[in-house]
Amino acid sequence: MNDRHTRRFGLGTATCLVMGNIIGGGIFLLPASVAPFGTVSLVAFGVLTIGAVALALVFGRLAERHPDTGGPYVYAREAFGDFAGFLSAWSYWTMTWVSNAALAVAIVGYVHVLLPGHPSSGTDLAIALGALWLPALANFAGTRYVGLVQTVSTVLKFVPLLFIAVVGLFFFDPSNLGSFHEGGGSALGGMSAAAAILLYSYVGVESAAMSAGEVRDPERNVGRATVLGTIGSAVVYLLGTVAVFGTVAHDKLVKSQAPFSDAVNAMFGGHWGGTVVALAAVVSIVGALNGWTLMSAQSPYAAAKDGLFPAPFLTKRRGVPTFGVLAAGVLASALTVLNYLTGAGGVFEILVLITTFSATVPYLLAAGAQVYFLLTGRSDQVRPARFARDLTLALTAFGFTFWLVAGAGYAAIYQGVLFLFVGILVYAFMAARRTVRRAETAAAPELPSPADHEAAPRPAASAATPPHTT
Repeated sequence: MNDRHTRRFGLGTATCLVMGNIIGGGIFLLPASVAPFGTVSLVAFGVLTIGAVALALVFGRLAERHPDTGGPYVYAREAFGDFAGFLSAWSYWTMTWVSNAALAVAIVGYVHVLLPGHPSSGTDLAIALGALWLPALANFAGTRYVGLVQTVSTVLKFVPLLFIAVVGLFFFDPSNLGSFHEGGGSALGGMSAAAAILLYSYVGVESAAMSAGEVRDPERNVGRATVLGTIGSAVVYLLGTVAVFGTVAHDKLVKSQAPFSDAVNAMFGGHWGGTVVALAAVVSIVGALNGWTLMSAQSPYAAAKDGLFPAPFLTKRRGVPTFGVLAAGVLASALTVLNYLTGAGGVFEILVLITTFSATVPYLLAAGAQVYFLLTGRSDQVRPARFARDLTLALTAFGFTFWLVAGAGYAAIYQGVLFLFVGILVYAFMAARRTVRRAETAAAPELPSPADHEAAPRPAASAATPPHTT
């Protein structure tokens, strides 16, 4: 099949995929979440941005080496073998469908702002399930429609957020900022505490690498899209947070349930800011669900090609692994239903904690794979300056991801490791099946083809038959 027709994501669409997956619904509460630590949280955000860009550059370099669908899974397997590749795919897959359930639940509150009424559990559940399955339908239609939805939703959410961020600078009042460091302890401790909340703001930098098989000219465009998407997201994050900090009084911001809405109201007066921001949030979350639904299918698809995930995950239509989309949709729906049946607590909160740890496993393995590739390559064929730069980036990305693990908290790591260990049983089952198949293939007699008969030499004389003598 012609590669030009099978690869439907250009640079612009791939960039939107990265930005759309990074910027979800969390940004709308982010300024209020870090306000209690003071403006030192802005420093923490800057440091995290450097780490995220380093990770983005590493994914770009890895995609040049292995421009295949699966991204982190592919890199881990190539460097460290099947088991490491499986752990990467399993962790990433877990993170995606659980995160989709969390996004679907989060969108309900914003929909109620747009459509006020008398909410019920049944209505809320219907809204959440609709938020899950509408993006799934776009994915079933093929990568062309996924790209279209992603591009439109990214523009629709990027423009209002950037507008608030830029215009807010004209209403900036330094007296609203409060002190550099709030609360007890040192400023460094405050920065670390803020970073623990901000750490997962950049989850999604790998999105272009994960779908490299659908990107045109992936050796070039995956890296560019990853860096552009990460930097674009950083601009929205940083400017938006600064604008909110400077327009909403600090004592009000720390208690705010809708900081961007409060910022719009402070800039222009009235109470219509909530509606505008709620609309932007709905668009943002739908776009994120569209992209993450595709991501939830790409990693198991790549692993299934190597026999590490069940064969049905290989089902693919119009560039999208449709069985993976269906499986993720069903699991996310089941988790969403469970959330409403149990009253938004218990099991759902535990599984959301698991996603915070699961996201870091593929990142650590990918950064480690880049270090491995660099140290085992032909360094005499690479310019020393480039080798030093790439190694520095890989180590920075590894350190950044290690910080993500540390910031996840003991509960997230504990629950995440337990769920990761469950995957070992799945790996054992799949590995056993592959071993049995290889053994059966080796034991089966190989039937010669007619060509083999014609080309085969005549058999040598039997030892029981005396040679002809004259």
